[in-house]
Amino acid sequence: MTADERRALENLRVSPTFLPGTDKDLDDFGFGDIWNGADTLPISHAGGEFDDLARGVLGDVWKVQDGFRSVRRVDNRTRRDRVLRRNIAFSEQIPAMTEAYLEWCLEKSQMGFRSFFDRLHSEESGTNEAVDKWSMTIVDVFFAEKVMLKMSLMDSTVASALVRQGILPCSPISPMVGITTEALEIYRVAHLRCPHLSIQAFVKTICDLHGVDFHRHLSRQFSISFDLYLEIRRSTDAIVMESLGRDSLHWRLRHACPTCSYVLTNEEDLTFTMLYAMDGNDSLKRVLRRSLADKDDTLGASSEVPTGQSLTSDRYLSRNFMDKFTRDLVCTSSDKVNTQHDSCEGRWENMDTAKTKKAWGIYDETGIFVAVCHHGFCLLIADMVQSGELAKYPLAVVAKLLDVFGGNLEGGYDIGCQFKTTLNNSTLGPLARSLNHTCLVGAFHGHAHRRLCQLISLTTYIKGLGIEDLETCECTFSKSNSLASSLRYASVFHRQQAIDSYFEHNDNFEVYANLSNFLYSNYRQALNILANGNAVLPKLMQDIGVVDTNIFELWLEEEKAYLKGLTREPDEETLHMEYWQRLVNLSANTLALQAATAVCQTPSHHDTVSYDSQTRNTRKAESARRHALEDYDKNMRLVQALECKLEIVTRWVPEDAEWQRAGRLVVNQKYQRALDHLEGLIVARIFELTKMNRAGTGYKLRKHIAKALQTRSVAIRSALSTYNAIASVMSPPHKTLKWEEVVDYAFLADFDLLRNARADISQSLWSSPAARSAMDLHFKMCRAREEISRLNIEVCRLVTYIRDEDNYLRMSEEQLKNTNPGLAHQISIVHNVRGRFNSHHLKRLQDISQLSGFSGTLAPGVSTRTSLGESASVPTARVPGNMHADHISACNPPYPVDTLEDLEEEEEDDEIAEEASRRLQDVLFIADDLSRLELSDHTDLE
Repeated sequence: MTADERRALENLRVSPTFLPGTDKDLDDFGFGDIWNGADTLPISHAGGEFDDLARGVLGDVWKVQDGFRSVRRVDNRTRRDRVLRRNIAFSEQIPAMTEAYLEWCLEKSQMGFRSFFDRLHSEESGTNEAVDKWSMTIVDVFFAEKVMLKMSLMDSTVASALVRQGILPCSPISPMVGITTEALEIYRVAHLRCPHLSIQAFVKTICDLHGVDFHRHLSRQFSISFDLYLEIRRSTDAIVMESLGRDSLHWRLRHACPTCSYVLTNEEDLTFTMLYAMDGNDSLKRVLRRSLADKDDTLGASSEVPTGQSLTSDRYLSRNFMDKFTRDLVCTSSDKVNTQHDSCEGRWENMDTAKTKKAWGIYDETGIFVAVCHHGFCLLIADMVQSGELAKYPLAVVAKLLDVFGGNLEGGYDIGCQFKTTLNNSTLGPLARSLNHTCLVGAFHGHAHRRLCQLISLTTYIKGLGIEDLETCECTFSKSNSLASSLRYASVFHRQQAIDSYFEHNDNFEVYANLSNFLYSNYRQALNILANGNAVLPKLMQDIGVVDTNIFELWLEEEKAYLKGLTREPDEETLHMEYWQRLVNLSANTLALQAATAVCQTPSHHDTVSYDSQTRNTRKAESARRHALEDYDKNMRLVQALECKLEIVTRWVPEDAEWQRAGRLVVNQKYQRALDHLEGLIVARIFELTKMNRAGTGYKLRKHIAKALQTRSVAIRSALSTYNAIASVMSPPHKTLKWEEVVDYAFLADFDLLRNARADISQSLWSSPAARSAMDLHFKMCRAREEISRLNIEVCRLVTYIRDEDNYLRMSEEQLKNTNPGLAHQISIVHNVRGRFNSHHLKRLQDISQLSGFSGTLAPGVSTRTSLGESASVPTARVPGNMHADHISACNPPYPVDTLEDLEEEEEDDEIAEEASRRLQDVLFIADDLSRLELSDHTDLE
């Protein structure tokens, strides 16, 4: 290292300019509604909200003193300066360290070193002379030694010299401790496979293997080196993608799934060019840390330490991009033009804008909103920021997908029926309609939607969809929820880095690895549906007297028309029911007025009663008569107004046919409402049973669900009694229900058949159970045939992609072997990421071709994409112009060395807040249980 370079490094010790917005105060949020039970405590699948609430209330203000906690105020300014300087100093050296990392990877591959110490012992036995030496402690998984490292003249910084030898430093300028690349890689892979594994747990494991005590600063040192390692890997990936010509905007998104996007020439057109699912998940929250205010104990501004780090990833939608659609939330709520009546609105929490706008102040990011293709590849991620599942998140996702993929997209969403209206009324509406975007409801969530919504938006009845259930997000979240515990108290950068790394790893090593299994399973499932249908459907059609399957399409339309008639009463009927109810009230007021008048006119004959008592009784009787007269006059005016509006000449009396008809309508309305209430309780029970039995649900959450189910059972019995009482007085009497059959209902369609309409459908053939079974089987067979057609296309796409991608990467590697062998080696690593699974895919595709009923081909096709960087194009690999690192600028700020005390303090702050939160956990449980009991009591009284 030259003298000028040493002076340049020393100049890294000046304070940097702080990033804009790091001292911005954030609004405080109240927690009184949670404490007093006025607001419920939403519990995610991952749990942990009780701890977060405690930490949010207390803030980062506790300090251990003699075995108990006392309040202290934390000054983060010194730590903030130190962290910012460290990260800026590291970022200045990333180009040099990336180049050194490429050379280390190549040398390790060529020389076959199994670990750093193998390489070190090999160098000690050699005769290579070094310009300088550097003494430091090297930590590996099984060894930790203080060694003397040789520095070469080609290294411009100490950090790059260490990386060239497989060491990641814990400090950017004068590191005294370094972690081996092998140890960091073991943790990276282990954490991606098991996200529950934290850095502290891994470091404690290493301490156990080394036979030494654990100290907090060891975790901080490992965390610093791990962040640096991931940044170098991202820099390396960027260089490789640029070398391959794959650094254009949205390249990853366009090529996320080979079976969805690798279009071939002369292939059959698909109804939907891409099937994707999107949904929000509230498990991956992040707590916004706050400190106490200076003058009182209220929560103040954010106490988070800005790191100066930012993640560059095209998976993540930026907050600014999502905020563009915030104005659509106002437009769709105030200027809504309903194209059709949606009877599902209000049945889902994420449909209720009043609820989704409200989020706990203790969280900054309240979860993620994800879009995945129907094979499982992650397309886009959006952070839900200080809110619930607002409409701006799916709107932003749809906007990006329409921009990248164009028309004929189909999106599954658990509230797809309501989102369809939101999308049409938003600024994206014209574009979405012109590009023929379709919103549907997933099969799992479909059972909680009205039957009319199912007929319009459920996957079973949509032509061209195949047997896809559009519930891929549920499978995705069942795995990603394991990240929750490690992200709850992370910084913005570390949270996004962990989520992005997880989904990248999941795409390459889980989704792609199982892609051919997915195709095989779906192909076999579709063939089984057809085989079963061909054997059963003719018998069902014979039983109901149907010879043509086209009748099922007509039945579907008839059922839609029937159910649309149930959505609301006609305006005239509504006024008739209102008039009838006012007449009943007026009759009751007349009787009450007569009784009150009679009391006033009856003289008192009780001589023993005192004059004062008689006076009080007279005043009470006069007040009662006056109140009865006021009620009578009020209802009389309402009756007269309705008679004018309905143009009624003669007032109805109970003997009139109009009176009796309106009375039956009112009773039927009460019947419908009783049925709606019973239905809602049953659906809630279905969801709670499903979640309680779901793998990964924590014990505490199961306990709360069990309590809710006990309360729900009592409410169901009460609602059932009300329903049966009303059903028995209907004319004619309606079917009453038993507890045993109600709790077995699993689909809302079962309830819809109980509803009474103005049209008699009892004689309609499609309303019989046998006809409905035949109709459902017919549509399943239609979807199975469509699935086979789509799978034939996807099988051919995968075969062609495997061939083209393998050829492209091999040829690119060959082109760079002589000019830049380090970069060529990295291309071979990229090739192996997915290439390792290709032999399995080819074998599985061969299994598909041997299925009885296979109608496709395994012959590779020709891709329509031949532009630069595409798998089917001619490789032109090159060395990026910015690959060689420049010298460190001499005008950079200095950087103070981290002491062990500094690193201990950084780790201690996290542990203090977590332990403090447990002090309040029992209190929160009691408060939440009491609020639930109080709400239950109110419900029973109503």
